[in-house]
Amino acid sequence: MPFNRRPPGVGKSHLAIALGVKACIARYRVLFISAKDLIRDLYASLVDQSTAEKIEALSRLHLLIIDELGYMPVDTEGANLFFQLISRRYECGSIILTTNMPFDQWDKIFGDQVISAAIIDRLAHHCHIFSINGCSYRMKDKLSQEN
Repeated sequence: MPFNRRPPGVGKSHLAIALGVKACIARYRVLFISAKDLIRDLYASLVDQSTAEKIEALSRLHLLIIDELGYMPVDTEGANLFFQLISRRYECGSIILTTNMPFDQWDKIFGDQVISAAIIDRLAHHCHIFSINGCSYRMKDKLSQEN
């Protein structure tokens, strides 16, 4: 369920964490990880040739929460690894994905229209998109302190 096209500070990560906590309370296996750290971990698995095992382990989670997709561009190898994970989890486990980037800009994240379209296709097939409107909570708090 991608949270799509929203500015920073409106509560995307906060909501994703809350849903993850509720899933944990219900005894589901959950992992919360930033997109940057996830792709870094997948890269590390290339070194010891454990990529298949890493993706398999991630596919056994009931819920995978991937936070902040789009803050950092992903190179071709990272995009390929991310696609493999999304493809393996497709119709097997839930994913919550937070991002500020609309789907039509994901080729800028992954550097390739084809792989971006394939990732979006799998994510969007059964998804619910939550659009969160509003001003940044951080900025709102800062502005109220100044008044």
